Amino acid sequence: APRTRLIAIPSLWGSGAEVSPVAVLNRQDKKEILIGDELIPDIRCLWPQLALSVPDHLARYACGDAWSHALEGFLSPLADSNLQQDLANLIQEMLNLPLGNDPRWFELSARACAGQARAGVGLVHGIAHSLERYLRADFPGAGWGHARLCSLYLWPVIEFNRQHSSKWDRLMDQYQLDGATILKLLQDLHEPDSYEQVLGLLDQHWMEILRDPCSRTNSALVRPASKTFFTEHAFQ
Repeated sequence: APRTRLIAIPSLWGSGAEVSPVAVLNRQDKKEILIGDELIPDIRCLWPQLALSVPDHLARYACGDAWSHALEGFLSPLADSNLQQDLANLIQEMLNLPLGNDPRWFELSARACAGQARAGVGLVHGIAHSLERYLRADFPGAGWGHARLCSLYLWPVIEFNRQHSSKWDRLMDQYQLDGATILKLLQDLHEPDSYEQVLGLLDQHWMEILRDPCSRTNSALVRPASKTFFTEHAFQ
């Protein structure tokens, strides 16, 4: 419809879909990812007052979603030095915001999404895309959505990357980012009880997670044996 314009007004930050050329479709047994400039809305409007009605726990999950985009895009093997610098600047700004309800997250999460769209994401999203449908089937109405899973697995996956590759420490030094403060923030997003609730599904569907396209662009190589890092809580 060439004379139709799409105007996007996000009601919550996190996904950054209002600026993204990426669309994720929920099919019967998997998620289908489409990429194209035609998917970017013609106009993006921000309505900060919408955030006032967001419950605290959903606001935190949305922050975790934004952090997963920024960090996985920053660490991606497909990110060039220009994108790494852009995302490093963004990460520094994100460190100044609380993990909670703050309308400034709308703009920062949009930038995080635009950044990861240029480089892809990693294992955090591979896990979230693979497990979301099983959790919604097993625990209907329990709020197991994409943002919650990204928040839950961000610290374990970043610890996996840090322990299995020198890239995390090297980029923290190169772009003068406070890695210890970032890791502490990711720990604050983590929910140990929820992690235990999900762990059986991760164990059961690990090979499906490995086959997810996002897992293939993780900053550290993920193998079948890598599952024990998560099932044995080696990130703690």
